[in-house]
Amino acid sequence: MNGPFFAIALLVVAGALTAIQGPSNARLSNGLGSVVNGAFVSFVIGALALGILAAALQVKPEGQEVRSIPWWGWLGGLYGCLFVTSIAWAVPRLGVATTMTLVVAAQMAISVVLDHYGAFGTTPQPTSLARIGGILLIVGGVLLVRRG
Repeated sequence: MNGPFFAIALLVVAGALTAIQGPSNARLSNGLGSVVNGAFVSFVIGALALGILAAALQVKPEGQEVRSIPWWGWLGGLYGCLFVTSIAWAVPRLGVATTMTLVVAAQMAISVVLDHYGAFGTTPQPTSLARIGGILLIVGGVLLVRRG
């Protein structure tokens, strides 16, 4: 169950749910009067779900490992706040497809830079013409989706 097939399947499902998350949170935000309210409720529900999952799996952090986390390791929730809030705001204005293709293009561009330098403790993956070409194709896809 830990093989590449499971990882790929999980990421495909996560990607699909991310596309659904945008309009869901946009509708939630609209009903609650602001994207901040919608994002807050979204995070509360997510935190509850994670709490239940952690309890069911009986996972807990180890003291020494927690103390070894660098300061930037604690910032993922802040990135998630910006992600959820900005997508909930953008979907009604740009549409789901344009919003998500812009997100993917930005993710890929910064990912190549992070890979190149081995940032945040990752294994360096040198930038290549093929990787740059892939990003340019994604940017072209953004333009096609936006015009289409």
